[in-house]
Amino acid sequence: MSKENNVRFGSVKRKTMETDIEISVTLDGKGNSDIHTGIGFFDHMLTALSKHSGISMSIHVVGDLDVDCHHTIEDTGIALGQALGKALGAKSGIVRYGTAYIPMDESLAMASLDLSNRPFLVFNCPFTNQSCGNYDLCMTEEFFRAFAFNSGMTLHINLMYGSNDHHKAEAVYKAVAHALKTAVSYNSDGSTLSTKGVL
Repeated sequence: MSKENNVRFGSVKRKTMETDIEISVTLDGKGNSDIHTGIGFFDHMLTALSKHSGISMSIHVVGDLDVDCHHTIEDTGIALGQALGKALGAKSGIVRYGTAYIPMDESLAMASLDLSNRPFLVFNCPFTNQSCGNYDLCMTEEFFRAFAFNSGMTLHINLMYGSNDHHKAEAVYKAVAHALKTAVSYNSDGSTLSTKGVL
């Protein structure tokens, strides 16, 4: 974690035989984003995640999209989670918890999370179609699993209802974003919100 000028920053470079990723996040940014994954709908969702969380994100990914979108999306979740974990450091002085309900037209999604260093994912989000553009909707769960487990986050996501898959996915990403915005913010006295004294 870098706290230069009180700015929390984390970056990750991750290269495998399947993906080449460079990610940086600034928690105290303005939600500015520079995102290129080669998957248009995924870029749209990550841009929403950045804007609505207030976390500035630079995400550049080159993946084996000639195979499919799986490795690109999952590996982005891994690296983004790691970058978030680096930016949070010891997680001292943060609110830690966040919950948000977000409507997107006919769809309603809820996300509740705990930056606890106890990674877990509960994901109850049924989609109707296989994909939005070249984004496989089943990869939404894989992205958030990778994101949660690599950032040390307990994350519950429930899609309450909806009919349009674009709206459903967007409501999910924005709900996580707003829950995250609350959780990463500083609490009133700078203390660690745990009876253990550490997270």
